[in-house]
Order: sequence, then structure tokens, then C-alpha cells
Amino acid sequence: MFKGLGGFGDMAKMMKTAQEMQGRIAGLQEDLAKITVTGEAGAGLVKATATAKGELTALEIDPSIFSAEDKEVVEDLILAAVKDAQARGAERGQEELRKLSAEMGLPADFKLPL
Repeated sequence: MFKGLGGFGDMAKMMKTAQEMQGRIAGLQEDLAKITVTGEAGAGLVKATATAKGELTALEIDPSIFSAEDKEVVEDLILAAVKDAQARGAERGQEELRKLSAEMGLPADFKLPL
């Protein structure tokens, strides 16, 4: 298509590849907002659900842990569950990025802009 244009043909190919990459990254960002993971603490007494982008979407607390004298323990369990969900979400996001990088033939350590 761009024969005879010298280096411009390569430039056009690079631009097309960059546009494809940009579209796939945008799609991945949308997917990460839909993927959910659940973190837990206290042997499952507190569960937090977050997206792979780290947005907390739900919190589930077993009523058996509620008592006035255990307030600090409950707060710690909630915080631990939220952090666990966010960590799992971040890891899932990185996993999806690695898949996309591999599909695009990019090096495993290539940092995609998200």
C-alpha cells in the first residue's frame, strides 16, 4: 500500500500498530472496571469486594463479630479485608496487562500506560 514511500510506509505501520494498542488498552481499562475480586479477613468473617482497578464495591460482615468491646478488632478486620481485596484487584489487573502484552508481542516487562 505504501510501496515507494521509503520510511513513511514503516511509519504508517507503526502508527496503525500504536492505534491498535491504544484501542486494546482502552478496552482493558473497561474490562478491569468490570472484573471483581474478593478479599477477606478473620477467616472469612469480613469480606470486601473490589474491582481490578481497586474500587471497593461491597463489604460483607458476619454479624457474630459485633460487640462494643470488639470495636477495634472489627475495624482492623474491615481494613484488612479491604486491603486484601485491593491487593487482589491490583494483581488481577497486572495479570490482565501481562496477557495483553503477550498477545501484542511485547516484552514481558513492557509497561503499558494505564
